[in-house]
This record gives sequence, structure tokens and C-alpha cells, in this order.
Amino acid sequence: MSLVKLLLLMSLALVMRAGAAVEIQRPRGVPLSKRQFYEEEKPFTCLDGSRTIPFDRVNDDYCDCKDGSDEPGTAACPNGSFHCTNAGFRPAFIPSSRINDGICDCCDTTDEYNSGATCQNTCRELGRKERESLQKMAEVTREGFMLKQQLIHEAKKGQEEKQVKLTEFQSTKKGLEEKVEALRTVKEIAEEPEKEAKERHLKAWEEQKELIRMEKDKARMAEAFLELDDDADGYVSVAELQSHPELDPDSDGSLTETETQGLLGGADKVDTTAFESVWSSIKGKYLLESQSDPPAPVETPQEEARDLGSDHDSDHYPEDYAGEDEDEEEDEEDDDPEEEEDKAPPTVRTPEKKEDDEMSMPPYDAETQGLVDAAQKARDDFDEAERALREVDDQIKSLEKEIGFDFGPSAEFAYLYSQCYELSTSEYVYRLCPFNRVSQKPKFGGSETNLGLWGQWAGPEDNIYAVMKYDHGTGCWQGPNRSTTVKLTCGKETVVTSTSEPSRCEYLMEFTTPAVCQEPPSLEEALHGHTEL
Repeated sequence: MSLVKLLLLMSLALVMRAGAAVEIQRPRGVPLSKRQFYEEEKPFTCLDGSRTIPFDRVNDDYCDCKDGSDEPGTAACPNGSFHCTNAGFRPAFIPSSRINDGICDCCDTTDEYNSGATCQNTCRELGRKERESLQKMAEVTREGFMLKQQLIHEAKKGQEEKQVKLTEFQSTKKGLEEKVEALRTVKEIAEEPEKEAKERHLKAWEEQKELIRMEKDKARMAEAFLELDDDADGYVSVAELQSHPELDPDSDGSLTETETQGLLGGADKVDTTAFESVWSSIKGKYLLESQSDPPAPVETPQEEARDLGSDHDSDHYPEDYAGEDEDEEEDEEDDDPEEEEDKAPPTVRTPEKKEDDEMSMPPYDAETQGLVDAAQKARDDFDEAERALREVDDQIKSLEKEIGFDFGPSAEFAYLYSQCYELSTSEYVYRLCPFNRVSQKPKFGGSETNLGLWGQWAGPEDNIYAVMKYDHGTGCWQGPNRSTTVKLTCGKETVVTSTSEPSRCEYLMEFTTPAVCQEPPSLEEALHGHTEL
């Protein structure tokens, strides 16, 4: 029996007890439910069946039965219990040791029948207050249950609408899948001539660039020949070529006569025709006089120090000055060849490379541009259709998840989905998002802490939907991950009523909702199920 039904039964029982209850004679301390075991005309058998005694030994202030059942109205048996009739209020049992101890434990004062204690019968007043409280709770239950019926109706309607939407989305998805495949084919067909046209354009441009490079190279070669032919005799000689040390093949700093003859193909001089073969080997290093001077080499800190000389104190640069008094041979021996090899050579931007960078590919001709535009439109159409398909697929997954969720026997908890409820305390704001997560955030700055993600319904077997469990929250310092248990109680409103931390990193929330309210029993059911008054 649910708590609500039990409370309502008690309320009805109290009303009837307060009105027309008739006290049935029985030994002091015996509840009505056990009256049949105490018949004055017959010997009394201990309720545990251990022995039988004459009835006049019942309540004679001496314990004969091991279970204390022969002394329900005295304090003789340490394990006995006394039944308070409490007419007008709830019946109750108290330990027999409290009988006649001078303290009134029964509201009808029957436990102090021989102590001389001054007691007042407060049962009717207590009953009145409890009836008022129980009636209010019963009213809340009735209203909550009515709201629950509305929630169930709305949930059913919502589920039907979601199912219709799901069917529509599934139909739309099928159409979009066919459209995407059709547009994929269109795209692939459009991209093939586009690719070929782009390749033709690029090939023609590369050929054009090569012709331009060749023409420029010839012009540079002619200019170089005229610059090298110092005496204008129509020949470039060994002596004339030696004036360009940058052409040194082994980069040792000097261009010897032998090296120069090697550049000239073994000849002492060459004319314009023979110079073509010479130019192909030197043009990578040759600098035209019309070109800007090459950038000055970057000096090392030591070289800067040497150049500054008198402007620096030698004490500050002992290493820099140490070599000035030594000869050249010693300086060369101090150079580390491995260190020189590790240094990456400076990046040289050749004239050809510079020219290539400055040459931009011309725009496509009208035919190629038309193919590019057509292919791009096909790609855009395909991308748009594919994006629409992804969006519909996401909608389907979301609806399928929501439709398949366990929202209770009649989907009465469905209205909590995608909602959040907060409780503010002196330090924190607690946030419960049913079927999603629980969090805690300091009121005066600080980041939010995850107290658990939706796990499962965790109530007892006969009422599994009375408790929610949220697990895998933020880990505690040297402790477990945070988790939260949410206990649901019947109420007209949906609200978080309290929160606590019974154990480290384990939180407890009280949450009221009409969705857990049970149907109250009818008067006939209450009377049928409750006969003892």
C-alpha cells in the first residue's frame, strides 16, 4: 500500500474513531486484534505457545510467559509491550517498562493508571490536528493526481505528434538520400570536363611561362655577355670572367685562371655562340651589374664586437679580443669545421624564381570558366543536399531517442525532458535537468561542478520511478566521481525542495512533481480495507 493511501486510511479511521467508536472490553494493554486470545472463561496460553496458565494470572504483575504476553498491562515482563488505545488519535505500542513510570506516554493516559501522575487526555486534540494535516495532504494528492492525468494526456498527445514527425522525417530522409545520390552523379559528371579543362589551361600556362623564361634568359645572357666583354671585342676572355668572383666553382673565395678556363669550356675566350653553353653553367651565380647589390652578410656578435673595437671595454669581451694578437693561421685553426657545416646556407632567391612568383596565371577562357562554374554549382547543390540530409538524420535520431525513453508507465515524466529546475542556498545554486545532469555552482564566483549525469531509475522494485540516479560527475579530490540521488515525492508543483550531501561526493535531492502522485482510494475502499478502530 502506498504512503498516500495509508495516510488517507488513517485520516478516515481517525474521523470515524472520533465520532462513533465504541470501546470493546479487553484486558488492559491488549489491542483489539488480539482480543480473541484473552478470554476470561478460559486458561490463557502464552502467545508463543510456551505454556498455559490460569486466566487470573494475566496482568497479575508477575511474568509467567517468556514472550511477556501474559502481562500486557503491567511492567512485570522486560520484553512486554503495552497497547495505547488512544481513542480519537492513533493507537500505539510502548515498552511495558514505561507503564506507571510517572510519565504519560499514551495520549489517553492509560499507561499511568496506577502511578498517581497527573495526565490530560490529549488524543482528541492531537487527532484533530493530524486530521487537518492528513486532509491537506490528501487534498494535495488529489490535486496532484488530477495534474498527473493532464500530464499523461499531454504526453500521449506529444508522443503521437512526435511519431508523426518521425514518420515525416523518415520519408523526407528517403527522398533526400535519393537526391544526394543524383546530385553526386551530376557533380562527378560536371567535374570531369572541369578537371580536363583546368589541366589544359595549366599546361598551356606552363608552356607559356617556359617560353617567357627562355626569352628572358636570352635577354639576360645577351646583357651578361655585353657586361663581361669589357673591351667590346666580341669575346669574353678568362681575364674578363675573373672579375666576377661570385662565379667561383668551389666557393673558396678566389676564382683562379684554371677554374675560369673550366667555366669557358677549356677555351681562353668565347664568342656569343659559344657563350650559350657557358651561360647555362654560370647564370645561377652571375649577378648582372644592373641588379641590386647582394645583401651584406650578417655579422656575428663577436664580429660586431671587433668592429666596434674601441667603443667596448675589453674586459667585457675577453674572448673577442683574445684573437686579435694572434696570426691568421691560428685563427683558421680555431674555426670549427663541423659548426660551419651545421649552419644552413642563406636562402637565395634567384632571378628566375622571382620572375615565376611575379608571373600570375591568366584567367580561364570563357569555355573553361563555364565548365568551372557549372562544376562549382554542382558541388554547391550537392553540399546543400548533403547538409539537409544530415540535419534530417539528426532530427530522426533525436526523436527516436525521446520516443524510446522510459518516461514512466504512462509517460507521465515526459514533461520533464529538456527542462531544468534550480534551488538556491546560501552558498550554491543547484541545478537539476531531469534525464540529463545535475550541477552545482557557487553563488559568488567560480565554475560549475558536474554532480552527475543521468543514469537510471533507481527506486524499489514496487516503485522504481520514485528515485532517479545520476552518476559519473566531476571527480572529487582523491575521491570518487560525484553522484546524485533524486527522491521524487507527490506535489502540485514541480520544484527542487532540498539538497544535501549525506556522504562525501554523494548528493541527495528532494524533488516534488505531480507525476508521482497516486490515485487516492475511495471511501468504500478505505472502509473495506480498515476494520479496526
